[in-house]
Amino acid sequence: MDLFSYASEQEKNKRAPLAARMRPRTLDEVVGQSHIIGPGKLLRRAIEADQLTSLIFYGPPGTGKTTLAQVIANTTQAHFAQLNAVTAGVAELRQIIQKAKDRMQMYGERTVLFIDEIHRFNRAQQDALLPDVEDGTIILIGATTENPSFEVNAALLSRSLLFTLKPLNEEEMKTILLRALTDTERGLGEYKVKVEEDALKHWIQIASGDIRQALNALELAVLTTPPNQEGIRYITVEVAEESIQKKRIRYDKSGDNHYDTISAFIKSMRGSDPDAALYYLAKMLKAGEDPRFIARRIFIHAAEDVGMADPRALLIASAAAHAVEMVGMPEAQIPLAEAAIYIATAPKSNAVYRGIKEAMEAVNNEQHGEVPIHLKDSHFSGAKQQGRGKGYLYPHDYPRGFVKQQYLPNEHLGKTFYHPTSIGYEGKLQEFIRWVKQEEKN
Repeated sequence: MDLFSYASEQEKNKRAPLAARMRPRTLDEVVGQSHIIGPGKLLRRAIEADQLTSLIFYGPPGTGKTTLAQVIANTTQAHFAQLNAVTAGVAELRQIIQKAKDRMQMYGERTVLFIDEIHRFNRAQQDALLPDVEDGTIILIGATTENPSFEVNAALLSRSLLFTLKPLNEEEMKTILLRALTDTERGLGEYKVKVEEDALKHWIQIASGDIRQALNALELAVLTTPPNQEGIRYITVEVAEESIQKKRIRYDKSGDNHYDTISAFIKSMRGSDPDAALYYLAKMLKAGEDPRFIARRIFIHAAEDVGMADPRALLIASAAAHAVEMVGMPEAQIPLAEAAIYIATAPKSNAVYRGIKEAMEAVNNEQHGEVPIHLKDSHFSGAKQQGRGKGYLYPHDYPRGFVKQQYLPNEHLGKTFYHPTSIGYEGKLQEFIRWVKQEEKN
């Protein structure tokens, strides 16, 4: 590179967005993702030793997929090529592969090919990669925001190591924003900037793990805020809201707002008010609450407050939780809303909750007693000699699959833990249990 080219490249870097300028150049500069690049982790060892195999990086936007590819580019001795699946076609892909073959034959040099948004490649494009990934002509690094199990060719996926990147947490986001504010080479350190703590919190909450969005908002806020007489640019919450175009919601994820809102959400579902449940759900999601936390609370509520009055509620809550993991936000807000509405409008019973609570109290506070001999395991050698299983009556041999026999230990005979209500499906269970009790008396 000559002096003119170097100067041109430097000028280009200065014009790049803050998020691009602040992209880490080495593994030590990377913040977050310690589960895959922490000391001693497989990916870190492979990068540092320049012994890479094909990789797929999967995670939400702004979590560092492209960053890790760039770190590899700065570290590896192999030739590094890059494509974006949105704009690249088969012809461009084949050209890169042919050059990789020539490079390998002439110089013995490997080629690392990074394909951003690899899920945008159709099956034919992905199939074109297979032979050269398999024979080692290219080392593929694919980045995707979509679940690779559904969007990446199974054969290609089987030849790659899959690494899942997690959204950055609040402390990691704050570390990167503060680094950008003080970095005089690539960041905003040449400006005198004072940022309110609440402004930082607002960007972090709204960006919800996407550091690119937070850095874009920070840069816009600094560049559009005029300095005062002392030359200082003050970034208030109002400026932060303008720069990211989303109003701040008063919601502290570790304080009263967090607990009060989730409490109101649960009580609205329990109180059969779907409108209030949707409102509090929307408030939590807008404030950047972890959707997995919300899904867990819906799951628990389905079992605790709906229970056997409508057993389908637990299935729908489970499906919503699965959607959060498989689909991600913002789309997962729809199944979360569906689950909240279903549970809010479902018949309610806490008989399951009360039943397991009473049973636990009995186990904790009372004598356990022996399992009746006819219920004991009789599948091992010598069990019959001990009398185990003797006298057991197989319910399926009797009408309605029921026969009178003892199940509870002697110490707990006659106790009832589950008291079904007459609400919803539980009403049918109440009828069945009443019939069973009557049969036992006969």
